[in-house]
Amino acid sequence: MATMRAVRFHEYGGPEVLRYDEVPCPEPGAGEILVRVHAASVNPIDWKIAAGAYGLSLPRVAGHDFSGVVAGVGEGVAGFAVEDRVFGRHDGADAELVVVRPEEIAKTPPGLDHARAATIPTAGLTAWQALFDLEGAPTMDLQPGQTVLIHGAAGGVGTFAVQLAKQRGARVIATARAAHEAYLRSLGADDVVDYSQQRFESVARDVDGVLDTIGGETQRRSFDVIRPGGALVSLVGLAPTSKQRAEERGVRAVGIVSKTSRPVLEELARLVENGTIDVEIAARFPLAKAREAYAQSRDGHTQGKIVLEAT
Repeated sequence: MATMRAVRFHEYGGPEVLRYDEVPCPEPGAGEILVRVHAASVNPIDWKIAAGAYGLSLPRVAGHDFSGVVAGVGEGVAGFAVEDRVFGRHDGADAELVVVRPEEIAKTPPGLDHARAATIPTAGLTAWQALFDLEGAPTMDLQPGQTVLIHGAAGGVGTFAVQLAKQRGARVIATARAAHEAYLRSLGADDVVDYSQQRFESVARDVDGVLDTIGGETQRRSFDVIRPGGALVSLVGLAPTSKQRAEERGVRAVGIVSKTSRPVLEELARLVENGTIDVEIAARFPLAKAREAYAQSRDGHTQGKIVLEAT
């Protein structure tokens, strides 16, 4: 039986539970596509799942975001062929091979390398859907001329969000550590608040939207800076009191989980390929060093994205 290598965890815990296992190679069934992974990226959701946040079945292959080349096509698949370069999102992407459904992937533009393509899916989709819409349902519905406050702006989602908001013609206020200010301004942030030294309320007033990547006290305080009719979109869930607080302030409060959308993936890839959106790769690790990559992501304060290279 042919085998491959995959990053798996057999118990919940920190990065130390990750193993570089030898497992059977998957085979695509009807309506499925086999992809040879060249690169994968690490997102906070990956190490949260490994820590047991969602109580999923074990053992489990880690990761979600990947870029690679089609290695096999199952019966009934149209639009993709062997040797096509593709990227996308699928549970269990930290492996040499992954079987996906066509709707989970998009073709990679010729000017986009595997590492940068792998950084796009979760962070890019999440930022896009938080700011604009989620499968036709308005979330923040950010419009030109409006002001958005982006918390945790130096992370993967934050850096996409800053650039997408500026492309839409919005004013961007970003919160981050002082070390990230120059980078965020280069991406288009109009104001950068060092949250360790300054309260964001001193800069952000009557904003149209807040992108909350932090939760807790930051979420609670954020309602005070949103104008009536504005919105808070949280990626970490709404606190029990947030709905009531939103009603009192006359704003919308929405907690979202992003969904894979091929049209959005294609648009994001085009923007990265042509340089409209810059992707900073903070660190690269071989797949065998996934523990180190996850530890760096979990420690926080990473500027940009962390990439695992499978080949």
